[in-house]
Amino acid sequence: MSNSALSVLQNVFGYTSFRAGQEPVINALLHGQDCLAIMPTGSGKSLCYQIPAIALPGYAIVISPLIALMQDQVAQLDALGIAAAYINSTLDYQQQNDILTQLSHNQLKILYVAPEKLMQPHFLSQLEQMPPNLIAIDEAHCISQWGHDFRPDYAQLGQLRQSFSRVPFIALTATADLATRQDITQLLGLNQALQYIGSFDRPNIRYLQQEKFKPLQQVEQYLKHKQNQSGIIYCTSRKRVEEVTDYLTRHQFKVRSYHAGLDVSERSQSQNAWLKDDIQIIVATVAFGMGINKPDVRFVIHYDIPRSIENYYQETGRAGRDGLPSEALMLYEFSDADRVRWLINQNENTQRADIEHHKFDSMTALAESETCRRIVLLNYFGESKEDACKNCDICINPPQKYTGTLDAQKVLSCVYRTGQKSGFNYIIDVLRGANTQRVRDLEHDKLSVYGLGKAKSHEYWLSILRQLVHRGLLVIDITDNGHLKLTELARPVLRSEVELELALPQINIATEISKDKKPNITNLKYDKRLFERLRQTRKSIADEQDVPPYIIFNDASLVDMCHLMPENKHQMLQVSGVGKRKFDKYGERFLSEIKAYLKRFD
Repeated sequence: MSNSALSVLQNVFGYTSFRAGQEPVINALLHGQDCLAIMPTGSGKSLCYQIPAIALPGYAIVISPLIALMQDQVAQLDALGIAAAYINSTLDYQQQNDILTQLSHNQLKILYVAPEKLMQPHFLSQLEQMPPNLIAIDEAHCISQWGHDFRPDYAQLGQLRQSFSRVPFIALTATADLATRQDITQLLGLNQALQYIGSFDRPNIRYLQQEKFKPLQQVEQYLKHKQNQSGIIYCTSRKRVEEVTDYLTRHQFKVRSYHAGLDVSERSQSQNAWLKDDIQIIVATVAFGMGINKPDVRFVIHYDIPRSIENYYQETGRAGRDGLPSEALMLYEFSDADRVRWLINQNENTQRADIEHHKFDSMTALAESETCRRIVLLNYFGESKEDACKNCDICINPPQKYTGTLDAQKVLSCVYRTGQKSGFNYIIDVLRGANTQRVRDLEHDKLSVYGLGKAKSHEYWLSILRQLVHRGLLVIDITDNGHLKLTELARPVLRSEVELELALPQINIATEISKDKKPNITNLKYDKRLFERLRQTRKSIADEQDVPPYIIFNDASLVDMCHLMPENKHQMLQVSGVGKRKFDKYGERFLSEIKAYLKRFD
């Protein structure tokens, strides 16, 4: 690793060592190699391009579809003393021209650009005259038809290779399955790229689910235990956003709405109030949150089921970016799933609708799972995990287990003998001996597995099938009409070489979290009174500078101050996230607050 990169990490960003994945990616970029980095939210993806951009001569281009992210990143870089700017639709011609002038005079290190702006021929030709030291494509899943958030503007980015053939590219995203990763590599023309696929596990997030029965009251009861904690509530419609906001406002919560039905100024006011901790909760449609870099979100609530596991993962991942304990709560009922399927069917692009249906089927399987939520999530992204996490509702209040080897063999044999060319319902039809036209036409009524499972209900076998997908013995191939395929993990089960423990299907039984088993996630070992004083100091400084508090220091830095109790500059520079620039700007005020607090005990 380049000494200059390590120096930037320590002196500019205030961290002593690299996180998992950062070092190989940064090293590859410094040596001119393309990269594809799949790293979860909160893992430090932005440092993977910011550090090489700073360490190398010249400037870097960062492509982002998100105005909020550009503004936020530039504000954070400015606080660190790094010259950065963005060009998007919020700037007029003169402002954009001034930024290009700064570029031509080597006065910028990082330029954030919207994809539609970058691909304008005149703008692109200007940048060709002053090539960047690297090009970073953030939210890279947007380029792929298999991605959960495909954007036509991104489809043109593959043409950039013609303009910048010698510039290293890095594509970054938090969520990409195998099909999406292959698409990103091909469409962007990544040459012999280093692929870093980090763990998708976010162990600091507790995944919780409750059956939706009285959702407004359920949310209210949950929030009573989240005083002074920042959170997001996601709803699938503007109407529900307003309904939840009105209810919580009447019950004395500091809350605002965010959705496309509000004008730009209203949305901006809501977002800024939340970022600056003037309100506690923002209730929003999924349009909110992409690019929001607020690290101290302690909870995310899904009032409605998301449309894909990628969406769920990305949205829940906005909690706990600072690594401190956080929660993700989803309220779920079957009628919500029917509603989402109806919305998907409104898409006139039938191919896209089919992809969305396959992805939503995986999401409902997670919601209806009786297997550890984290196991389901990680296996969906191809990360095999067998040990339960002990930090989700299934682990806290586990369903009954049984030896399910025989049931698994029936299902796996049925998938194999029907040619691995069917989905859930058809496999269950064959297992239960259904006398349908398709079964007769394919002569599957003559198979040995036909009718083997007729003693059990359709719902029973659906639960078993989903568990086998969750456990990685079966995979849903979205590139082949969502057909079920066996994996290598199925072989030892079919041969009776291993026993398989499954959850006994609980048909129509609500899964509730046992409150007496639910530990307080805020019960960390640090001085809470000092933390609150430092939080108030941070808020005062942030208000003076009209920036969000986390731009000053995030919660993890304040917690570290409470652990270390620094008394001088040298000790303060040992605090995570305190670099030389930030100490010069804010360090003495926090040292004074700590000293004043400690004096009370002298």
